[in-house]
Amino acid sequence: MNILIINCSPVKNGATSEIVNLVNTYTKENNDVRCVCIDDFDIKFCKGCRQCHTTAECFQKDDTEKLIEHYKWADRIVSVSPSYWADIPGQFKVFIDRCTPWCNTHEPHATIPQGKRGYVIALRTGPSMPECEKIIGSIEHFYGHLEIKSCGSLGLCSVEYKEDVTSRVDEIKSFCEKNILA
Repeated sequence: MNILIINCSPVKNGATSEIVNLVNTYTKENNDVRCVCIDDFDIKFCKGCRQCHTTAECFQKDDTEKLIEHYKWADRIVSVSPSYWADIPGQFKVFIDRCTPWCNTHEPHATIPQGKRGYVIALRTGPSMPECEKIIGSIEHFYGHLEIKSCGSLGLCSVEYKEDVTSRVDEIKSFCEKNILA
């Protein structure tokens, strides 16, 4: 099975990255796993021109297609996102906006292969779960428009630094075993 784990944070070595590394550890046996960070891609802002609604492609040339190739390759996609003001980081939101050519709400639209399963792990520094639920909802909404089936999510509160992930290792491992590898 091909598993894509995406760090939706522009921070390559923080708590989100630590969770990505754990998911990689718990899913790599007998699977081909790729871990990518949104910050590794140069993605321009959507111009809102709607040209892609008639052409199924964007006129802008950047790394959007490069990241979409990872989505096409994967059977399972795990998005790991921190909270930036109660939602996904702007860099990941820019990527979502640029995925309009693959969005199923207009014709023609580009497609990625069918049968993909998506998972979300959301983390935040505060103790309240609704913020994690908003992140999960944003990413699951994105999955829906790409026709990726949402199959599981995990919200982790009170996680600010890499060290805060240590007490959540068993929870993350269990999520991987019961969801991603199921």
